[in-house]
Amino acid sequence: MKQYIMRLPDLGEGTVSAEVIAWKVTAGDHIKEDAPLVEMSTEKAVVEVPSPVSGRVISLNGQPGEVIAVGAELAVFEIDDAASPSASASPSPSPSASATSTDTRSAPPAQPTTVASTPIITAKGGRVMASPATRRRAFEAGIDLSNLRGSGPQGRIVALDIERARAAGPGITEIPVIGVRRLIAQRMAEAKRVAPHFAYVEEVDVTELEALRERLNATAGAGATRASAAPSLTYLPFIVAALAQVLREFPQCNAHYDEKRNVILRFSAVHAGIATQTPDGLKVPVVRDVASHELQSLAAEIRRVSDAARSGRAKRDELAGSTITVTSLGKLGGIVSTPILNLPEVAIIGINKAVERVVVRDGEMTIRRMMNLSSSFDHRFVDGYDAAAMIQALKEKLEHPADIFG
Repeated sequence: MKQYIMRLPDLGEGTVSAEVIAWKVTAGDHIKEDAPLVEMSTEKAVVEVPSPVSGRVISLNGQPGEVIAVGAELAVFEIDDAASPSASASPSPSPSASATSTDTRSAPPAQPTTVASTPIITAKGGRVMASPATRRRAFEAGIDLSNLRGSGPQGRIVALDIERARAAGPGITEIPVIGVRRLIAQRMAEAKRVAPHFAYVEEVDVTELEALRERLNATAGAGATRASAAPSLTYLPFIVAALAQVLREFPQCNAHYDEKRNVILRFSAVHAGIATQTPDGLKVPVVRDVASHELQSLAAEIRRVSDAARSGRAKRDELAGSTITVTSLGKLGGIVSTPILNLPEVAIIGINKAVERVVVRDGEMTIRRMMNLSSSFDHRFVDGYDAAAMIQALKEKLEHPADIFG
């Protein structure tokens, strides 16, 4: 019998490391060649890496959430001498169901290596592998080492395993921050760290917009069968359409900041990012060239890209390239929000809840449907005056919705 060391292959496009998302096997399992071994996440995709050999899994390197360098040890197998793969053998990672990219290259060969047999603890019982210092920490914390699964080399229990066990006390659930959620956290933190956010909130009277929306929905539904009736229009396509018109006057808000080249890129077309909550976290699918769509077409495209993002069917190019983002919590929209920029964009528009309330018009109290727009801008490149003027122009369009189609 031989031990075969598999090293993390290049997962495509010059990847130098990847994050462990989920192992498909545990130490001690028998696995067939090309059977799924592990899901790994790069910055562009989640890929399923198959086993390069048939044999028994001896050890696995990396807990979910840990980042492994390309070429580093990923797994060790016990294989028959006759089953030892040739030097040309190579695992070919394939996209998993949750992958957002299918662009992978052939991986470098994993080399068989004969190593000294080492006891590995994978469950309760057997010989616990831990240093004296680690044993002392466990004793002081009242932790039974035989109940732990080591994350160190060859299953050795290390200090990090003790800290994890200490944190996972009664009433506490540990949830690793991995995959898409980790990328979201990194990008949000980066946006707040590098871009000084300027927030601007304005209330908008959407009474006329609501009347127009209801009239168009009623017209579309008149005489249509249930199967042929178009979905009801929400405020979102009206707002996106109005925004595309307004940005012609304020191109500095429809822009990217290219930090590497230190230049501002202003776009003539508006590619609207639609912030969408998904089971994997917040994603921003893109509606291309908003001005090229009629209202119903725009509404349909917003629904299409949002549904694709929620179901995991969105293509990679549908999740990149927005020039400005619109975010809405719908009925949970609250009164005010402070949206975080979707870098490298310099502006984001937040839609809050529309409610009927008493306001004063021409010296008299009246009931109107009111909604707030909560926006954020990168104050390095968008001055406060320009930000306010852009939102005021958007407000004017929404309060007189016929102008959107004029």
